[in-house]
Order: sequence, then C-alpha cells, then structure tokens
Amino acid sequence: MLDNILNSLMKPTKIEKEQLKSYEFHNDIPLAAYDSQLTKRKNTLVLNNYFFKNKNIYISKHNRYAPYPMHTHTFLEINYMLRGEADEVVGHREIHLNQGDLLLLDVGCEHSIGYLGTNDLLINILFQDRTINIDLLNSLRSSRSVLYEFLVNRKVGVGNRASYLLFRQENGREIQETLDRIIEEYYLQRDYADTIIEAYLSILIAQLVRNYAVDVDKDLTKPQLLITKILQDINDNDSTISLSYVAQKYGYNRNYLSNLFRSIVGETFSDVLTKQRIMHAHTLLASTQMPVGEIIKQVGISNRTFFYKKYREYYHKAPRA
Repeated sequence: MLDNILNSLMKPTKIEKEQLKSYEFHNDIPLAAYDSQLTKRKNTLVLNNYFFKNKNIYISKHNRYAPYPMHTHTFLEINYMLRGEADEVVGHREIHLNQGDLLLLDVGCEHSIGYLGTNDLLINILFQDRTINIDLLNSLRSSRSVLYEFLVNRKVGVGNRASYLLFRQENGREIQETLDRIIEEYYLQRDYADTIIEAYLSILIAQLVRNYAVDVDKDLTKPQLLITKILQDINDNDSTISLSYVAQKYGYNRNYLSNLFRSIVGETFSDVLTKQRIMHAHTLLASTQMPVGEIIKQVGISNRTFFYKKYREYYHKAPRA
C-alpha cells in the first residue's frame, strides 16, 4: 500500500471526529441510499444501489470510533481489514477480523460492525456484478475438491447456502496485494482507473477461489476427523490413491474403513475418488491446453469411455465443450 494513501486513510474524517466525541454512531449516508420498502418489510436498514450512479465499484473507509448498526444491502460487499482488527456480527454469528482478513457478504446478508479504534482500518468494497455471487464461488471451489464439498455440506447443510465467505490472511498474500492495487487505483483516480479496478476485481475473485480453504470444525468426532484426512489424501493424490493404501496408512481393516467412509460421507470411496478425478479433469480442461486424452491419464482414469460417461453425468456436456 502506498504511504500517501495509507496516511490519508488514517486521518480522521468529519464523521469520525463527531463519533470520537460521543462514541455513538453518526449516519453519513443520505436517505436516498436506503430502500424504504425493504427496510420496512425486513425491519432492518437496507442499502440500495445509490452508490453505483457513475461506477460499478464503490470503495470507502469504514468510520471509526462507534459501532455500526445491523443492516443489509442489495449489492455485494467486501470488508477488508487493511490494518488492525474488528468484530462483526453476521446473521447471528460473531466474526473477528484480523489484519489482512477479508469478508465477502452476499446480497441480503445482515451484519453489523463493532467499534473501531484509531489504528483500525476497515475498507468497504461494494459491487453489483450479478454474475458474481456466493453460489458461484461455492460451485467453483466445490468443483475442485471433494474435501471442500464434504466440509461445506456439513457446515451449512446439504441444500442450504452460506450468505458470506471468510478469507483469512494466511490463505494467500496475493489476495492482499490485489486488494492494495484496487484501493490505490480507486483513491489515485488516474486515467482508466475504473477499467483497471474492474479488471482487478475479476482477478481477485479468481484468487479467492484458488486460495480459499474451509476451516475444519473443532467439534469433529474421531471418525469424522479420520474421513476428513482421507478426503484430503484423495484431493492431493487422486491419480494414484486407493482404498487399500489409506487403510494401510491409517492402520484400519479395508472393509471396516470402506463402511465407515460410506456411513459418514454418504458415498463409497470409489465413487468419491471418481468424482475427485472428474473434478480434477474439469479444472485442467478449463485452465490448460492439455489434450483430453492426456488429461484422462493424468487424473488416473484408464477407461476413456468410462471417463466420458462420468464427465457427462457431472457436467451435462462433453469434455471438448
């Protein structure tokens, strides 16, 4: 982050000076920015698309020295902890953000933000690209890993959806670097800044997909933790792994482990391994110029007809499409 921009962001705004006197929230958002009908219906403040009159992406520093009340919006929002730390309540869950953390909030996700001190800088990035949403990110990431699919289904329930995604700073320095470039372009306002910011946003979304990792619940039972480790093994070694290998690795009878795996995951080891191989092939098809035949071999599938059949089952189209 450029020093001049960081120094500018650290200076207290007019609203911050007012809040510092009383530690109470002072609203600096005009009435036109609120959807009155939705606010009345949901009984919580709902921000509309007021911020996008002249641009598709709006960036602001979150005002310090007072908590921000529960609200929601008709667009997507990124809360990026540029400096310091913050506490948010998203829905009914308390989330603590450390420096470098990023919170992506979906349309309609209710949240509030706690008190920020002098050394805390929370940057809000608002955008209304309807092609980007939580479902898209979930489907992109789950198309890469059976482990991710298992953990997400366990966390929010099969058929349900998360309304936010939390990205911890240790998940990728490149994400923070891209965010710094976005913020710099926004505040410097050089020629073609809006075009460059939109391009960076696309890069950021791809980096989030690449770097995101689902936290393993602390309350996993011993069998669930074992299966999570096996799913990670499948994810890391899908071309060569086998049930016999993992049974020997973890010291379990092969048949017992097979039954345990199916009881927890809901699918057989063989079916899950095939799914991971097809997902891996799908990623290679989408991101490389490798021939289909070479991809089939790389993911560990020996029967070409079997691969084409399974690929159509999962993606409803031919690999060459």
